[in-house]
Amino acid sequence: MATGRTHRPATRSRGIPEATVARLPLYLRALTGLSERSVPTVSSEELATAAGVNSAKLRKDFSYLGSYGTRGVGYDVEYLVYQISRELGLTQDWPVVIVGIGNLGAALANYGGFASRGFRVAALIDADPAMAGKPVAGIPVRHSDQLEEIIRDNGVSIGVIATPAGAAQQVCDRLVAAGVTSILNFAPTVLSVPDGVDVRKVDLSIELQILAFHEQRKAGEDVRDVAAPPPTTVAQDGASSRPAGAGARTDREGPDDELPAVMPA
Repeated sequence: MATGRTHRPATRSRGIPEATVARLPLYLRALTGLSERSVPTVSSEELATAAGVNSAKLRKDFSYLGSYGTRGVGYDVEYLVYQISRELGLTQDWPVVIVGIGNLGAALANYGGFASRGFRVAALIDADPAMAGKPVAGIPVRHSDQLEEIIRDNGVSIGVIATPAGAAQQVCDRLVAAGVTSILNFAPTVLSVPDGVDVRKVDLSIELQILAFHEQRKAGEDVRDVAAPPPTTVAQDGASSRPAGAGARTDREGPDDELPAVMPA
């Protein structure tokens, strides 16, 4: 069985832009859904809508794959599933280790989408001796003292970090030293890695803060729509004035009259 250490996807060598690579999983997810419904072909407009992009961008992305579809027919769904899966390296086995089996790590271990997308959870690793040997998602947890041995024996090149922030960098350093070259980081911290190591960061708190920003902005717009300030009047001396308390600036408002920022600096 092929492993991630000896086989690497060819996307970078073929000059596919990183932005396009980031959208390929979106197309694959939409195409997989169509395939499961036995849909044979799909137009660029339909697929773009399902993937959440515009059709011109989709056609440009697919041109990097050498796939242009057929005018009046569209794209062959099964062929595109294979083509994108091959470009993403999903036609082979990728053993993955998850380090940190708390609530989040356990949830990741129980995620059923790994196996169907070309990833095999080779080991679950935790620093707590009390966790050693306990099964999570049918896989016995192993102590972190065995990390290097596990990576070597399973040919692991992808590691998932789900530890507390304070332990993440040390775990990252050990993963890299053992030969891991791609890391998915769920810890709320920025990792420092050498050249040649790819890190993808998933920070749920940041995503929620961004949503909070948009919710606050939408709420502010609703308030302005319902209660617009009274019109400005012109005094005898030509100076403009407003009734007291109507639309007056506060020290917290900026020059563009925007709402205070939600996101931290």
